Amino acid sequence: MSVAPCKVLIVDDSAVVRQLLSEILAGDPGIEVVGTASDPLLAREKIKRLNPDVITLDVEMPRMDGLAFLENLMRLRPLPVVMISSLTERGADTTLQALALGAVDFISKPKLDVVHGLQAYAGEIVEKVKAAARARVRPLARTGTPRSGMETMLPAAKMPSLRFRTTDRLIAIGASAGGTEALRVVLEQMPADAPAIVLTQHIPASFSRPFVERLDRHSAMAVREASDGEAILPGHAYLPPGGQHMRVIRDGARWRCRIDDGPAVNRHKPAVDVLFRSVALNAGANAIGAILTGMGDDGARGLLEISQAGGHTLVQDEASSVVWGMPGAAVRLGAAGEVVPLERIAERLVALAAQAV
Repeated sequence: MSVAPCKVLIVDDSAVVRQLLSEILAGDPGIEVVGTASDPLLAREKIKRLNPDVITLDVEMPRMDGLAFLENLMRLRPLPVVMISSLTERGADTTLQALALGAVDFISKPKLDVVHGLQAYAGEIVEKVKAAARARVRPLARTGTPRSGMETMLPAAKMPSLRFRTTDRLIAIGASAGGTEALRVVLEQMPADAPAIVLTQHIPASFSRPFVERLDRHSAMAVREASDGEAILPGHAYLPPGGQHMRVIRDGARWRCRIDDGPAVNRHKPAVDVLFRSVALNAGANAIGAILTGMGDDGARGLLEISQAGGHTLVQDEASSVVWGMPGAAVRLGAAGEVVPLERIAERLVALAAQAV
């Protein structure tokens, strides 16, 4: 039996972008572009009439701000939304807010030469829209919280205070689509003196610093953008600088960050597999690996290597994942020691870290 193509509504104030996205998406037999809209008010009427499976939504539009429209949509008629965002610091912050409101993923729109920029990423755009069609979206519960506080929708759990030596445990976490919010949920529940955490999130280079700053504001741990050769310490979480891989290397009794600008792995830079394989090699049984929501299979083989090295492994469960691509791939590979709901992942990481090696 053939599967019906996913129906897409394109919402963008640029006629050029609407035309380009229509051509790119309609070129895939698994996608049907059912309509376009130049602003959110027109989009609202077309959503009622066309009943799309996925919406692509520009952030900056006339008559209604894209974030305000997204917030209303996720409260009243939740749909998978892929944001179209500019590669600027302001665009990065707005996109992170959109992901906090429930957008599944985002497509980066270059400031210059939009035509060639979008065409160059045609395959990725198609893949993200098709993944969004399979994503789980939930109604946005709003209780009068101002947008500036939207990242704190989930309260931090009361975790026990812990005491670790520098090389006792090392936690490695990888994520992709849906991961910006999943990582926030995990980190805001970790105690200030938790073992060191090394992270990889698929995100454009220009988004990395605003993302690190956002995580740091909502975590008792110190979240920082790693520098090459930096010592990895308890109570700290490290993400690679934008568009670069991060590895863990051993330096005597401690670990350090190694940052490199090597080629993309699994089509990603940074790649989860790059980080996980270095953790398996240099931390072995001291490692705890976790894969959160994400599209594709990056990290699955690296997680298996952590498991084979004697480390604990877990993945986010399907029910709480926005996209169960990466966690599902790890389960199928036999790399996942546990499958855990998002709200319990921090608790399990702390419990596993407290076990004797």
